[in-house]
Amino acid sequence: MMETQETIREIKKQFRLFMNGVVSQSMREKGLDYKVNFGIELPRLKEIAGKFEKNHDVAQALWKENIRECKILAGLLQPVETFYPEIADIWIEDMHYPEIAELTSMNLFQHLPYISDKIFQWIADEREYFQLCGYLTMARLLMKGVEMNERAENEFLDQALTALQDADGRVCRAASTSLQKYASQQLAHAQKLAKMLPSVVGTGKTEAVLLMEEVKLQIEYLR
Repeated sequence: MMETQETIREIKKQFRLFMNGVVSQSMREKGLDYKVNFGIELPRLKEIAGKFEKNHDVAQALWKENIRECKILAGLLQPVETFYPEIADIWIEDMHYPEIAELTSMNLFQHLPYISDKIFQWIADEREYFQLCGYLTMARLLMKGVEMNERAENEFLDQALTALQDADGRVCRAASTSLQKYASQQLAHAQKLAKMLPSVVGTGKTEAVLLMEEVKLQIEYLR
């Protein structure tokens, strides 16, 4: 426990060295009301994380702090081997800002060995940040070329198109992004999505209209 606390103190020393008051103030003005926000840019945070070994206890302690940089580093320093599914849910329950959802999905969630199953639980959840992490992580997997079997593919399309039609704001945009990544994988995907989109486009949702245009361009590109 002493070693964990010492590491946390060392990490916070690094934060104070690179704090950026201008960025921090700008974030506060945009509604990012952390207890503490050092305003450190992401490349610098990755550089700081690179000075420390991945450690479960350190990552868990960092996550519990209501400090922007602590939560970002938690995702960078958490070993996937000890990040059990129930812990992933607890972390999402404690998310309050889209930046943390996006960075944790990128730095940690996409690398979890059980994430393929977890994503479908998240996108079917009614809570905003569960859906958001589900679609953000799905987009990451699709970018890496991960393919789904037919059943999983149909479930994903059904959930994402429903979100595109019914959800607002962040979840709608994340669902749209994941669908775009799906369409970009191969021509058959783009063509399948193009056939399903008109009913959603008819609702007049901006994200649906923009996605339809992207899919059309993708079809032309993949042919």
